[in-house]
Amino acid sequence: MSDEPQLIVGSAAGTGAQSGRGSSSGRSGKGRKNRPQRTGWRRLIPTWRMVLGGFLLIVLLVAGGLVTGYLLVDIPPANKAAIAQSNVFTYSDGTPLAREGKVNRESVPLSQVPRNTQHAVLAAEDRDFYSESAINPVAMVRAGWNTATGKGKQSGSTITQQYVKNYYLDQEQTVSRKVKEFFISIKLDREVSKGKILEGYLNTSYFGRNAYGIQAAAQAYYGKDIGQLDTAEGAYLATLLNAPSAYDVVSHPQNKRQAVARWHYVLDGMVKKGWLSRAERQKMTFPAPTAARAPSGLSGQRGYLIEAVQDYLTSNGIIDEQTLARGGYRITTTIDPERQHAFSAAVRERLMSKLSKDRKVDSYVRAGGASIDPKTGKVVALYGGIDYTKQFVNNATRRDYQVGSTFKPFVFTSAVRYGSTTQDGQTITPDTLYNGDNKREVIGRDGPTGYSPENEDNVDYGDIDVTAATDNSVNSVYAQMAEDVGPGKVKRTALDLGIPAKTPDLHSSPSIALGPATASVLDMTEAYATLANHGKHGHYSLVSEITKDGEPVGLPSRDSRQAIPRVAADTTTQVLQSVVDGGTGTAAQAAERPAAGKTGTAEEDKAAWFAGYTPDLATVVAVMGQDSNTGVQKPLYGATGLERVAGGDYPAEIWAEYTASALEGKPAAEFDLRLEDGSDTPEDVPTTPEAPATLPPVVTTPPAPTPPDTSVPTLPTDVPDVPTDVPTFEAPTGLPTGEPSAEDPGDGEGDEGGGEVPDPGGGLDGG
Repeated sequence: MSDEPQLIVGSAAGTGAQSGRGSSSGRSGKGRKNRPQRTGWRRLIPTWRMVLGGFLLIVLLVAGGLVTGYLLVDIPPANKAAIAQSNVFTYSDGTPLAREGKVNRESVPLSQVPRNTQHAVLAAEDRDFYSESAINPVAMVRAGWNTATGKGKQSGSTITQQYVKNYYLDQEQTVSRKVKEFFISIKLDREVSKGKILEGYLNTSYFGRNAYGIQAAAQAYYGKDIGQLDTAEGAYLATLLNAPSAYDVVSHPQNKRQAVARWHYVLDGMVKKGWLSRAERQKMTFPAPTAARAPSGLSGQRGYLIEAVQDYLTSNGIIDEQTLARGGYRITTTIDPERQHAFSAAVRERLMSKLSKDRKVDSYVRAGGASIDPKTGKVVALYGGIDYTKQFVNNATRRDYQVGSTFKPFVFTSAVRYGSTTQDGQTITPDTLYNGDNKREVIGRDGPTGYSPENEDNVDYGDIDVTAATDNSVNSVYAQMAEDVGPGKVKRTALDLGIPAKTPDLHSSPSIALGPATASVLDMTEAYATLANHGKHGHYSLVSEITKDGEPVGLPSRDSRQAIPRVAADTTTQVLQSVVDGGTGTAAQAAERPAAGKTGTAEEDKAAWFAGYTPDLATVVAVMGQDSNTGVQKPLYGATGLERVAGGDYPAEIWAEYTASALEGKPAAEFDLRLEDGSDTPEDVPTTPEAPATLPPVVTTPPAPTPPDTSVPTLPTDVPDVPTDVPTFEAPTGLPTGEPSAEDPGDGEGDEGGGEVPDPGGGLDGG
C-alpha cells in the first residue's frame, strides 16, 4: 500500500518530465515555423538585423572610400595658378586700357611673425587649429546649415584646408575640388607640422591691395615689416582675411563699421583663448591703416576704372576676388574711350583749371562723375578724381557725401506712382499748390510733426506749385510732400529706381526728401537712368565680355523690368525739364539739346551735385570738399573765388560740356512722354504688390567716417585717358560691395513707417 503512492508520484513526475522534454523537442523541431508571419504593412518595417546590417555596410563603404581616396590622392606640386598671370582690360572698342603686372608677394618664416599676430589670425579663422585635425566635420556641417538657412554664406574650412586651396588647388566651387581638398588636407596634416602649415597659410593668403602673404600686407597697410606690427595692427590684418577689399577702411570708408566690428571679434577671440589679457584688450584702439599707394601705371582715370570694374565683377559674383587677382583674364569694359576722354576734359576745363594754390579751400576740391546709356544700362564713362595716384579714393563710387536735393525728384515720382494726395485731398500733380514758407512745420495726418526745415537762404515762397517748387528746390514743400506720400513709399521708390538698399542715412521720415542719404555718384546715375528710360530699370553694367585662355566667361543677363509706372517717370521728367529751362539748372542748357535735371547741395555746402539726362544719356556730376591731410569733409565756401559752389554752377557746367561732346554728331532727340492727367488715379498707377500697404523693411548702414587721404592735392596735369601703349601695374584691390561674413555683427534693420526715424536738426541746403 505504501509503495503505490510512490509509484504514482514517480509515474506522474516521469510523465511531466517526459511531457516537458517532448514540448521542448517540439519547439526545437519546428523552429521559426511556429512564429507568426509578418503580413501587410508590417512587412515594410526593417528588422533590427536589417538596420544593423545596412549600417555596417555603409560604414564599410565609407571606410573603403576614405582609404581608397587617401591612397589615390597625392599631395600635388604648387598650383601654377598661384603665380599670377596678367589681366588685360580694354575699352569697349577693344583698345587697350591697362594690363596687370606681377603679384606683390614676399614669404617669411613663421619665426618672423609676432606670436600675437599669429594668434590673431587663429582667432579670426581657426581657433582650435593646433588641437584639431585637418578636417572639422562639425564646423563643415554648421557652415552648411547656416548657409542653407539664410544666415550668410559661410565656410567650414580649417586653416589647413584653406592653405591647400590657396597653394595646391584653385578657388572653383566644385565637388571634385572639395574631395581633393579633403584628402590632401588629411595627408598634409600627417606629413607636415602644424607650424609649417600655418607658415604656408600666412604666406599665400590674400589681404587686398594686391598683397599676397602677411609680410606684403604689413607693408601695404602700415608701411612696416611684419615683425614691427603691434597686436592691434596684427588683428586688423587678420580681419582682412574675411573680406580683403571690403574691410580696407581707406578705400571703402562706408564699410568701416563692419571692419571695426570684425576687428573687435578677433581681439575678443584672443581673450577667450587666453592669448591676450583683458586689460591689454581694453587699452587698444582701432589702428587706422595708411593710405594705399597706387602703382604709377594706374595714373589718370585708369586706376579708378579698373577698381570699379573689379568691384563690379566681385560684388556680382562673376569672379571671386582671389581668382581675379591671380589673373589670366581679358576683360572688355563698357567704357567708351571718346566719352571717357570727354568727361576728363570737361572737368579739367570747367573746374580744375580754375583752382589756385593761393586759396586753401581750393585744395579741398574733388570731383566725381558717371554716365550711363539708359537704354542699355552700360556705364560709358566714369570720372573718379584728378589722378588715381594722387587721390586714391574713387569719387564716383564712394558713399559718404549727402546727395542733397537731387533726391527730391524721387518724392514727386512716388506721389504720381501711388496717386498720393495732399492733406486736403488734392491729387499731387505738377500744378498742385503747396505752402513754401521757410521753416513751415510739416503737418501729418495726425497733426504737426515738429519738423520745420529751412529753405535755402531762408526764403519764404508762399503758395507755390510743385513745378516752381522743384525749379527753386524748396525744402518746405518737398518735406511736406514726403509726409503726404508716406516716407516709406518714397524710400521704396528710390530703391526701385536703383538706389542700393544699404545706402547710409536713407531715412523713412520726411527729411528723406532733402537728401541726407549718402548714395554714390554711380548709384544716382543708375536711378536717373531709370527715369530717362521711362521707369524701366536694369542694374548697370561695366563689363561686356570676359575670356580666359580664349574661352568666354559667363556674365549675368541684364533683366530690365518696369520698376515704376511709365507715367510716374515721364511726369517727373516733365517737371525736371523745367529745372533746366528756367530753374536752378539753367547752365545745363549749354548742352543744346532737350534735357531734364536737378541740382543738389549737401549740408554745409560740402558737396554740390547736378543729376540730369537726355533721352540718350544719363549723367551725374558731384563736386566735393575734403581735407587731404585729415580726410575730413570740408565746406566749399570760397572755392575758385565764388562765395559758394552750388549744383547749378560747376556740376551743371561740367554736365553740359560733357553731354555736348558725348552726343556730338547725334541728332538731338525729344522726350517721348506719357504724362499724368490730373485724375485721382493716374494712368498705369499699380495696385498691390506694386504699391503695397506695408512695405518690407530695408537694411540701412550708417555712414562711415571719411578716411584720411594723405595725398597732397596739386593742380591737375593733362594725363591722357587712352594710352597708346599698354601700361603695366600691380593689381589694385577691388571695390566690394561684397557682403561681410555672417560671423560679423549685423546691421540693424531700418524702419519703413513714415516719421519713425528722428529728423536731423534743421534742413539741408537747397539745390
